Amino acid sequence: MNPWWLIPAAVGLVAVTISVFAARQVVISATESRVFHALNGLPDGLFPWLWLPMQLGNLVVGAAAGLLVALLDHDLTAAIGVVLVVALKLVVERFVRREIADYLAVRQRPGTSQTGAILRGRDVPSSGPSFPSGHVILAAGVATVVLAIVPSAWWWVPALLTVLVAVGRVYVGAHNPLDVAAGLGAGVFLGSLVAMFVE
Repeated sequence: MNPWWLIPAAVGLVAVTISVFAARQVVISATESRVFHALNGLPDGLFPWLWLPMQLGNLVVGAAAGLLVALLDHDLTAAIGVVLVVALKLVVERFVRREIADYLAVRQRPGTSQTGAILRGRDVPSSGPSFPSGHVILAAGVATVVLAIVPSAWWWVPALLTVLVAVGRVYVGAHNPLDVAAGLGAGVFLGSLVAMFVE
C-alpha cells in the first residue's frame, strides 16, 4: 500500500466538493456559461480529434483500455483495480448526484440549460440531468489506476487523455463545465484510493 496516493485522493475530494457547492445554484452562473460557450464554440473540425479519446469515458471502452494496459504490464492487481473503478464509478456517480438532488432541474444537459448550445454527434442527449459527468468519472478513475503502473516518463498520456475526455464532453454539448469538474474530482478520488493498493 502506497500512502502517497492519499494526496491526489484529497485533491480529488476537494475538487468534487467545491464543484458540488458551486453547482447548488438556482441558475447556471454567467462564468460557467462563458466557459461552456468558449469550449462548445470551438471549430467543428476538432470533432474527429476529440471523438476518439472521448470514447474512453464509455463504460466498455474505458474498462477495456484499462485492462489492456494492465495486461500488457502483466499486472493482475492493476486489472482488478480497473474492474473496481468501473464498478464503483456507478456508486460514486449516484452519491454525487444525490448531493445535488434539489438542483437537478437546473443541472440539465446544455441542450436544455444553455442558450445556443451546439450538440455534436448522434448520441448527445439534449435533456436530462448531467451532473456529474459519468464519462469523466470513469476516464479519470481508470487513468489514475493506470498511472500507478505506467513508466514515469509516460504519466502524461493517461493525464492528457482524461483532459481530452473532459474537454470533449463540453465541446460536444453533453455537459456543462461544473459537470466535468465534479467528474474529474470524483474520478481522481476514486482512482487514487484504488491505486493505493495497486502500486
